Amino acid sequence: MAKTFASQGDLTEKPITFDEIGEGLWAFTAKGDPNSGVIIGDESVMIIEAQATPRLADKVIEKVREVTDKPISHVVLTHYHAVRVLGASAFEAPQIIMSEVARGMVEERGQEDWDSEFQRFPRLFEGHESIPGLTYPTTTFSDKMTVYLGKRRVDIKQIGRAHTAGDAIIHVPDQNVMFTGDIVEDHSACYCGDGYFNEWGGTLDRVLAYNVDAIAPGRGDALVGREAVERAIESTRDFVNSTYEPAAKIAACGGTLKEAWGAVRTVCDPKFMDYAIYEHCLPFNVSRAYDEARGISHPRIWTDKRDLEMWEALQG
Repeated sequence: MAKTFASQGDLTEKPITFDEIGEGLWAFTAKGDPNSGVIIGDESVMIIEAQATPRLADKVIEKVREVTDKPISHVVLTHYHAVRVLGASAFEAPQIIMSEVARGMVEERGQEDWDSEFQRFPRLFEGHESIPGLTYPTTTFSDKMTVYLGKRRVDIKQIGRAHTAGDAIIHVPDQNVMFTGDIVEDHSACYCGDGYFNEWGGTLDRVLAYNVDAIAPGRGDALVGREAVERAIESTRDFVNSTYEPAAKIAACGGTLKEAWGAVRTVCDPKFMDYAIYEHCLPFNVSRAYDEARGISHPRIWTDKRDLEMWEALQG
């Protein structure tokens, strides 16, 4: 292959930050690696996103224990991807929450996604031997649900498809803070391989309409203040549109996937080459954009074999 496949060459551990983005609300970030969130209630703690393995989840737990000794009662998973969910067992939480759509995607493609992501980004699977199996929720919701951590209200909602079909956001009204999962990123490439390009912008509009004071994005630094929030939402929108529109033009005139790849690079490279995991994401993103533009509405399942075939077709 012309380039190291996906992130197999990324072996450097990223520095962790743990920022309070509202009273009792924390963002665990690691310079482009998957983020987690922490919501501290009156008597217990909710975790947002579980990391890829129990060993990596322990790093989140270490940070939580620096600020509270309250038990962890809930883990909320914004979608089904392996790097977000397979560490859930480490938290020993009685409740694991996921949208009903996301649970269905675990059933449909969870093992394939695990195999695929492990091959793509082995560093994120440190301690993979401790993963007990696929993560299934104890509780699901079809549109929205509310959890009370004592007096603290936490709203969990699906507000539209974007990164996946089952995306959820978590809003804490008393601080007007949101955890968006990979619907919003900051200075990190959006992974669109399972995404919905034509719906992502509308979902971003609904995030924007909350006028939140802070966001913990899926990747990248915590966003504190409305200016930072709006900037990240618009840069995410620009990334998604800049990927889809050139690919769609090629597809509309009967062009090939390889031609779409070149067209997208021409538009995206000048703007986004310095974004975290850009080179990792782009081949998967172009493949999905080209599929969607040709009428394949439901993203095809990625497998470890399909990953390698696609990478060779575009990078070879």
